[in-house]
Amino acid sequence: MAVETENLEANLSLAQRFQQLHVRKSPPKFANLEVNPMNGFKEFLLRGNVIDMAVGIVVGAAFGTVVSAFVKDLLTPFIAAVVRKPDFSNIAFTLNSSKFMIGDFINQLIAFLIVAAAVYFAVVLPVNKLISRVQRPAAPTTKICPECMSEIPIGAKRCAHCTSALAA
Repeated sequence: MAVETENLEANLSLAQRFQQLHVRKSPPKFANLEVNPMNGFKEFLLRGNVIDMAVGIVVGAAFGTVVSAFVKDLLTPFIAAVVRKPDFSNIAFTLNSSKFMIGDFINQLIAFLIVAAAVYFAVVLPVNKLISRVQRPAAPTTKICPECMSEIPIGAKRCAHCTSALAA
């Protein structure tokens, strides 16, 4: 019986040593990973790009409504007066007893062109100009070998093509 008690104590000490070495008592801590996924989601929602995009979508929808009203109420009657049709949206043609209503399509096409032109001239051109003013030209990564006139990396001390030594 004494031998069994010693074996139990030896096994117990082995189990305790295994537990001390291999079983963690607390959850692992990662420096770069967040334990709570809601924190990451909250940071994503509060990031500036998401809010800017949401505002852009709302303003874009409102702007689309204004442009559609402009086309329907002002531009379409003007074009209808030139074409001598009282209602521009009623322009249609018939083919094999099928009526094709192209007036509404033309209204939507004109509205799209106006929105596209407004976005291009009011957003794209000014942003491109601003970026070109602020952005510095990229540093050159290559230079020309004075001997063979081939393009070589800027840090090269010897030309790979003609093997001439280059000044630093």
